[in-house]
Amino acid sequence: MDRKSVSGAESEARSDSEQGNVSDTDPEEGGKCATEDSNRTWRVPSLQELEEVLHSAPRSCRHGDEVWPNLYLGDMFMSHDKLGLWQLGVTHVLNAAHGKLCCKGSDDFYGTTVKYYGVPANDLPTFDLSPFFYPAAEFIHQALTSGGKVFVHCAVGVSRSAALVMAFLMIHHHLSLLSSVRCVQQKRWIFPNRGFLRQLIALDRKLLEGGLTEEAK
Repeated sequence: MDRKSVSGAESEARSDSEQGNVSDTDPEEGGKCATEDSNRTWRVPSLQELEEVLHSAPRSCRHGDEVWPNLYLGDMFMSHDKLGLWQLGVTHVLNAAHGKLCCKGSDDFYGTTVKYYGVPANDLPTFDLSPFFYPAAEFIHQALTSGGKVFVHCAVGVSRSAALVMAFLMIHHHLSLLSSVRCVQQKRWIFPNRGFLRQLIALDRKLLEGGLTEEAK
């Protein structure tokens, strides 16, 4: 997807986000996605197939959406709303646009009650986000297993932060890339750039091969 179409998509996401700050999630329905993967059905998608799946989803998202139990994915507007995050009970913030002018974020900004992790990513196909997949996934995992709530964001909440959330689902919950995409799509429109998608495909292949190796032992 070229820069013009990305810009248009992000503008549309911003417009839709004005419908509300955070999606309402029924605790009874906010469980884990009804997707199951096994080595027999796990299939690494092509870039074209992945983009077709992403294009197929309705383009609507709010400033924050609960895409996994106690895991919120959102934009910079919500990241600046310290009161709103406190009301949600957020204990951890992962900023995938750390150091960018549009995205505030530091330990000083959130205070001692919130643990902060910053990833200085650029939303460009040439940026290598993959070195942050495992550290970010571990940050989210530790937060959730300790009973916390995590807010993951970038500028718009559809590319950098979405890629890190999907990497978390793949690494710690053993979802395939396609399943992790569909899982997040149930709650929020996302569209990581092509570079990030290629890196997620590489992660998907690595995890699949690792699973097959373990099964053969």
